[in-house]
This record gives sequence, C-alpha cells and structure tokens, in this order.
Amino acid sequence: MEPLDVDGVRTVQVGTGLFLLGFLGLIPFWAPLEEAGRTWLLWMCLTGVGLGLLGMEYCKRRRRFRAERDADEV
Repeated sequence: MEPLDVDGVRTVQVGTGLFLLGFLGLIPFWAPLEEAGRTWLLWMCLTGVGLGLLGMEYCKRRRRFRAERDADEV
C-alpha cells in the first residue's frame, strides 16, 4: 500500500491560523498578562504566525517542485 502523498500546505495553514486566533484572543488580556509577567504568550503566538507563513511558502515551493518532477517523469 502506498503512503498518502501529503504536501503539508493544509497542515501548516491550520497551525498558522490557530496561532493567529491565539494571538487575537490574547490581545484583550494584555494588561493582566503584563501584570503576571506572561506577555511572552502573545509573542509566542505571533512568532508561530510568522514561522507558519514561512513554512507555508516552503511547502508550496516543495509541492510545485514535486509536481514538476512528476510531470518530467511521464
């Protein structure tokens, strides 16, 4: 049985979206987070969004490369 041919774009999109929702959901709680010394949670979510955008571009390029490679084999 052949493994599924998953390029990872959808997975990275979902993860990036969840980080964005986390960031947007924490913005109203900026003051309590700052008082507790937990503003790093906001920056972690924002970093997740940034890395997710980079990962999305990587996965899209990988998908294009694989499609071109498969077209050349035919």
